[in-house]
Amino acid sequence: MKHTIKIISLICGAVVASNVAAKTYDPYESFNRSMYDFNSTVDDYVAAPLANGYKFIAPSFVQTGVNNFFTNLKGINVVLNDLLQAKLTQSAADLGRFTLNTTAGIGGFVDVAKYAGLEQNEEDFDQTLAVWGVPQGAYLVLPLVGPMTMRSAPASAFDAAANPATYASIPADFISAPVQFMSALNARANAEGALKFINEAAVDKYVFTRESFLQWRKSLEKDGNVSADIDAELFTDDKELTFKWRDYQKQFESAANSFGSTAQQFDLAARNYEQAELKIENLKHSRK
Repeated sequence: MKHTIKIISLICGAVVASNVAAKTYDPYESFNRSMYDFNSTVDDYVAAPLANGYKFIAPSFVQTGVNNFFTNLKGINVVLNDLLQAKLTQSAADLGRFTLNTTAGIGGFVDVAKYAGLEQNEEDFDQTLAVWGVPQGAYLVLPLVGPMTMRSAPASAFDAAANPATYASIPADFISAPVQFMSALNARANAEGALKFINEAAVDKYVFTRESFLQWRKSLEKDGNVSADIDAELFTDDKELTFKWRDYQKQFESAANSFGSTAQQFDLAARNYEQAELKIENLKHSRK
């Protein structure tokens, strides 16, 4: 793990060194940092204890079911944005996925579509605006919301309007509060791996989160067809080892592109870094 930390530290160091360039997309850095600190404090004293209690009390199958349920609700957003982006074939597959999980999956608590080979896609109105040519705009961190951009801020309102979970809070009945609370609790519980990864790996957690978030959004806009802007020479100054490392660069790109989505993706990124570390060590031993 120490090599993993060193790798991430080198990356973050390079990011900090180019912080002047970042001013073009983070002109409100002072405000954003204060909001980042505020959100971190709220998380430490409120959200984290609640999420940890939930994870301690609820069996793993219950946590999986709750996560499947709220993920399935977002399927409506995905289908709508598929259509708005003219991804007609994908929209049909995503509609099939939502329908199958809602019916055979008992309201989405069981991800039946996964076993049917229907891939889970991620589309939102921010990506749709990007397809329409709307510029990203400045990076923002909002209180109790987190990282976003000038484009994603209004886009999130559209996504919320298309999510049925939003309307559970409209009627003043006994079910509205639990639905909203469980939605937030589920989101925080899923973020545990991501936050732990950042806390252990980043030299500057704010910069690491910003760069990871923006790269993740770029990856979504391009449907994953982007390359990590990280040279193999950041990992080693051994030219022969650097050359061999390029054979494993795709794995690193997959890890980098996963930043900012779900805890499972962050955990996958962490595992990929560790696997890359082992491969580097094996290469070193093979040369001896």
